[in-house]
Amino acid sequence: MQTVAAADTALSHRLADLPIRLIDRQGQPLAGAEVTIEQLDHDFVFGNAPFCLIDFAVGEGAPADAALAEQWLGLFNTATLPFYWGQFEPDRGKPRTARLKRAADWFADRRIRLKGHPLTWHTEQPAWLTNLPLREIERELRHRIRREVSGFAGLIDTWDALNESVIAPVFAAEPNGVTRLTLAKGRIELIRLSFAEAKAANPRAFLLLNDFDLSSAYECLIEGCLEAGVPIDAIGLQTHMHQGYWGEETMLAMVERFARYGLPLHLTENSLVSGHLMPPEIVDLNDYRPADWPSTAEGEERQADQLTRHYRSLVGHPAVAAITYWDFADASSWLGAPTGLIRRDGTPKPAYDALKGLVKGDWWIPPTGLTTDCEGRFRLTGFAGDYRVSTAQGFGAVTVTRLEDQPRDVVVAPI
Repeated sequence: MQTVAAADTALSHRLADLPIRLIDRQGQPLAGAEVTIEQLDHDFVFGNAPFCLIDFAVGEGAPADAALAEQWLGLFNTATLPFYWGQFEPDRGKPRTARLKRAADWFADRRIRLKGHPLTWHTEQPAWLTNLPLREIERELRHRIRREVSGFAGLIDTWDALNESVIAPVFAAEPNGVTRLTLAKGRIELIRLSFAEAKAANPRAFLLLNDFDLSSAYECLIEGCLEAGVPIDAIGLQTHMHQGYWGEETMLAMVERFARYGLPLHLTENSLVSGHLMPPEIVDLNDYRPADWPSTAEGEERQADQLTRHYRSLVGHPAVAAITYWDFADASSWLGAPTGLIRRDGTPKPAYDALKGLVKGDWWIPPTGLTTDCEGRFRLTGFAGDYRVSTAQGFGAVTVTRLEDQPRDVVVAPI
């Protein structure tokens, strides 16, 4: 007896087959029991950065945000929350911890996993940090990392520990203290500092090294960090495709390059536009900010097709553990680009429906009815994740993971 998983052989590595025996509190098997299996969540991270919902989550949003929140919750299982230092602590010694914690609680109460972004970055820095002596900049950075990681421990345990370190020592677009500190200590030492402080503040923290520079320079940096013993838990790869979809072949070739380190790969910032493409001669995406960048019907169909192909290819690669789409709604998108899944008027684009059709359709097991055998057993086959096992006698909850395909007794408490 088993549930039937979606027929997609490319995703066989995402499936688990778990023998389950239902027993009552006295340890007796529930033979011939009618069972309903309901999927609650994926083990795979389907993430998004819902910055547009922070006000709503803390009770300060507009009425229209309720519909936006419902759309968001209907698709994603992980939220990346903003810890940009300049926004989080614009006045020295006065971090906006309480507000962001309220937002984090709102998502956690709805079974959403959380990630903090980022702990160390050379941009979005507070003005008060810029001209401090280097020793004081380092002291403030260490304090900031420990404060945030310890203060949110148990609520947020996953962090981008250091963001975009390849460019950090040569970044010249704006003065900032972290670039100065990187120049003084070196990239690897600053990365070591950030990871060490975060792990000291929360030994359970899951820490990423994250970058948009996917060249050999990033590979060399990763190798240097691993040789130096920096405890990198996952490699973050940014793919903002404002100038056009890279295509499956290019994406998977890039993934293969970074998969050789044996660490989980998180596609941390993914975006595809549904309007005209950014001109190819633009080197820094920040340099292109047209007064109006509309979403178009043709662009929306293109975005939906490309997003479907993008997700199918990445979820099909065993090294990829997470995909975070950036942004959710055009009204608050980075650079004003039409990269959102929701139009400015709040209606969903075809890309939203396409992605939901994968995450909550093709890759989701619908409620399934089964009957246990004479020993109270059945087999649960489905996408690795959380499931609820319900019977007329009560209910249990079971987590199915690829690494835990062992017989499991589930106690079903009487009603």
